[in-house]
Amino acid sequence: MSRPRRPPSRNVHGIVLLDKPIGLSSNQALQRVKWLFNAAKAGHTGSLDPLATGLLPICLGEATKIAGLLLGSEKAYRTTARLGVTTDTDDADGEVLRERPLPELDEPTVREALKPLIGRIQQRPPIYSALKQGGEALYRKARRGEVIEVPTREVQVRRIDLLRLDGNQLELQVECGSGTYIRSLVRDLGESLGCGAHVSVLRRLWVSPFSHPEMWTLEQLGQLAKRGEKALDGCILPISEGLRGFPALSLDAEQARRLGHGQALRGDWADGLSVAEGPDGVLLGLVEVAEGQLRARRLFSWAAAGSV
Repeated sequence: MSRPRRPPSRNVHGIVLLDKPIGLSSNQALQRVKWLFNAAKAGHTGSLDPLATGLLPICLGEATKIAGLLLGSEKAYRTTARLGVTTDTDDADGEVLRERPLPELDEPTVREALKPLIGRIQQRPPIYSALKQGGEALYRKARRGEVIEVPTREVQVRRIDLLRLDGNQLELQVECGSGTYIRSLVRDLGESLGCGAHVSVLRRLWVSPFSHPEMWTLEQLGQLAKRGEKALDGCILPISEGLRGFPALSLDAEQARRLGHGQALRGDWADGLSVAEGPDGVLLGLVEVAEGQLRARRLFSWAAAGSV
């Protein structure tokens, strides 16, 4: 007996705050969410390692157009570092490279070693990472045994709080900007302490603007899917939630129509990125104002179609 056919994928728009489980890549988690929602289009907003858990915003439909903004957002993590052992991936999934005895450590010593890692710092990303070099991800080169030189780059680390020091286990909470690798922070801290270290546990707590996220596990989404699309769609946040913090510009029907046709507008607006809203508060997209001239940066399909 043949299985019933899956219905055609649907156009569903918004953001799902997924609590990514351990053991899945971000893309694997994304594909499962896309399948559960039967969504025509989906994307995530910045990779989490398979070892990591926690917040992975999944953008569905037209929300994929703001994924790049969320990718560059502030983030917070809680991590446990294993002291005395370095690995080739800088986390527990890698091969052990070296083991060293632990020096006498106390909390003041660790906090002092953390100070150079806070602020605008130069950081060398892990060799096993999704960063591309010559058009290819570094981890693919590393798996082939190629010798890789990874240049340092500037990242922003807002704060690092030492939560616990217990033998060879060290727990930290980190707030940082886009592009910061917690594995690199832990690796560099271990070298500063003279014993080496790697990440054994990593959880992403929040991604701006979702500072107090209500996250959904794949299991919870799966249970809701059994109850139907209406129950499942209750997990979807509107696209506007991902644009909190940007000023809003209200346009009348004629201005919205012209914007949707790619025309520039003139008006007494403040320079910078803003969220354009049409009549009745319909979200049109991201716009940029410079010297009183407003131009579209990313419009949603309904704005371009003129159905506002």
